[in-house]
Amino acid sequence: MTTLPILEFAGSPRSTLTRTVIILLAVSTGCATGTPEVPVPRPIIIHSGARLRVEQERVQEIHEWVMREERNIVEDPTFLVESRPTPEEVYVWDRLEIEGDTVRIPVFGGAADAMLVHQIYAHLHLMVTMGRQEEWLPEAPTAVEYDLERAILSRVADAWLLGRTAFDTSPYGPLDELVYAKEAGYLDAFIFTSRPEEFTTARAGWARENPGKNDDYRDWFLNTFNREPPGLRTR
Repeated sequence: MTTLPILEFAGSPRSTLTRTVIILLAVSTGCATGTPEVPVPRPIIIHSGARLRVEQERVQEIHEWVMREERNIVEDPTFLVESRPTPEEVYVWDRLEIEGDTVRIPVFGGAADAMLVHQIYAHLHLMVTMGRQEEWLPEAPTAVEYDLERAILSRVADAWLLGRTAFDTSPYGPLDELVYAKEAGYLDAFIFTSRPEEFTTARAGWARENPGKNDDYRDWFLNTFNREPPGLRTR
């Protein structure tokens, strides 16, 4: 079965990534030329019974930019994306560190399928600091603060949607929550609730324009995941 790459924690980060991408490219393209084919996406379902479906055309578009980012993460010698194993589940924004041309991001050791998605989040933030935002976020070339974070998390959600529907990646709570929230129209509520001390100005404006949306989101999250949303529960 074709899957998204599982990137190892141990060993040289760049050499390990290089081996993984070579394998992925060989499997997904089947030859040296041509557009990579994506398996027909299947509906995904979580324990509550909530389902997600996605069209083939959309997953093909996501796959193309995910492959482009992955190649850049591996092949571009001007920076390094470093993943560090952590024993607890983490959201993609947890403990991100950028130092010069290196970005470090923790990944739960029990969720190897999630590593590439975490690296995409880290890569996009590093590209912004390196002045390459327009190249990697053409839909938000000048976005800052909340608008920038929302654009990055929207891409991250799509990358996980690709893995879960087309490549049979294993469920992982923090990313499943993100992708379900985006697909249900609750991406803003998810971000604002999960990160209550950030984005004060954007949060206030959104709340004025969307009265009652936070309560709707909380009810939806409880029905979908049978627990409180992040930011409203004890971790």
